[in-house]
Amino acid sequence: MKFVELTPGKSVKGEPIKSYKTAKEAPKYNYILGAVHGDEVEGAHLASELFKWLQETFEIDIPTLVVPVVNVDGFKLKSRVNGNGVDLNRNLPSKQWSPEAREEKYFPGTEPLSEPENKYLVSLFEQYPPKFILSFHSWYPVINYNGACKELADFLASFNKYPIEADFLTHPTPGSLGEYGPQVLKSPVLTFECPVLSETVTLESVWKENEEAFKKLFTTNIIETFKN
Repeated sequence: MKFVELTPGKSVKGEPIKSYKTAKEAPKYNYILGAVHGDEVEGAHLASELFKWLQETFEIDIPTLVVPVVNVDGFKLKSRVNGNGVDLNRNLPSKQWSPEAREEKYFPGTEPLSEPENKYLVSLFEQYPPKFILSFHSWYPVINYNGACKELADFLASFNKYPIEADFLTHPTPGSLGEYGPQVLKSPVLTFECPVLSETVTLESVWKENEEAFKKLFTTNIIETFKN
């Protein structure tokens, strides 16, 4: 797939937030997001490998927009939060946004959409409306879906056997992309949680465990015929 680089955003510390869009214009795009939480290197690696493969694959041309590293400051510092100490996945203006945080690492900011990284992300959503958003994280192996995309979660799980959850009832996420996408953008969101590094889990093993699933997601017609 041929991608063109878009005008980058800027992080809290002035670092560029790079984004790439397929040359093919479309009314809606499939989004791939990595490193919303800067310390989740496993998810960031999977997003990077998928993007690399898409760039090398010329037999498909699906309208896609990729932000490989959303939280560039946090990624450099190996920190969950951004340069202001804000959890970007608690800072979006969903109906449930709250100034309260269960722990410091979940600090949502002083107000919804206060952070430049999310302002840039929302500007992309407005200019290039999402059909479907795939956001890579790492916590424990699970596929969390919000909105009408269970068929995509089921498809991926048929390869990697990860459990599927519609909502994290014991782990509320006010101001998250999972809330904001379906509520405001009318776009379903699939939050793909990778296993974390251990003696038996490496960055390479995370990709190998999921490589077939994501390649098939983009080379079969499921993502093209999917309707949100």
